[in-house]
Amino acid sequence: MSKKLTVVATARAKPGMEEELGKRLLALVEPSRAEEGCISYDMHQSKDDPAVWLAYENWRSEEDLALHFEKPYLKAFGDSGDEVLAGPVDVRKFTLRS
Repeated sequence: MSKKLTVVATARAKPGMEEELGKRLLALVEPSRAEEGCISYDMHQSKDDPAVWLAYENWRSEEDLALHFEKPYLKAFGDSGDEVLAGPVDVRKFTLRS
């Protein structure tokens, strides 16, 4: 079985903070993609609700994802999340089954 891990994370901006949240999330893309265990890291904004942002990520392993969560830029985003987030980021992990 593959150790590869897919992460889908959904975030909702506070009213009026949609673009600021997007700016902060988009700033995570390039450094995350540069991490050794990152296979892909893409950020999306909902067409139906611009307050909703979605990160679609693929990681080589659970260990690589754990290292990702320890990066200073991700910790800084989490520490300042209350400024722009309407609630907690919903992070879901998936494994390939086919």
